[in-house]
Amino acid sequence: MDMITSMVAEKPVVIFSKSTCCLSHSVTSLIRSFGANPTVHELDEMANGQQIERALLQMGCQPSVPAVFIGQRFIGGSKKIMSLHVRNELIPLLKNAGAIWI
Repeated sequence: MDMITSMVAEKPVVIFSKSTCCLSHSVTSLIRSFGANPTVHELDEMANGQQIERALLQMGCQPSVPAVFIGQRFIGGSKKIMSLHVRNELIPLLKNAGAIWI
């Protein structure tokens, strides 16, 4: 948990992803389409990726990727992000976190 906390500290948007996950790619593309520049951690390309993935699972991320943090707060995975987008609640979250300025 401390590892995750330090990785999301002081960054408006952080996405834990896997390079082979199409949902991770879709969520990252959606967030970028609003002008945000998320920090993306590709767990399958990191030496400690399995350890981070276990920590995400312990936090309740099911499945472990994509795991999206906005404003240093765990928001959810692809279903949650798409749900927020459909309800027009994603852009305000990104604005409040300082990820976008529109």
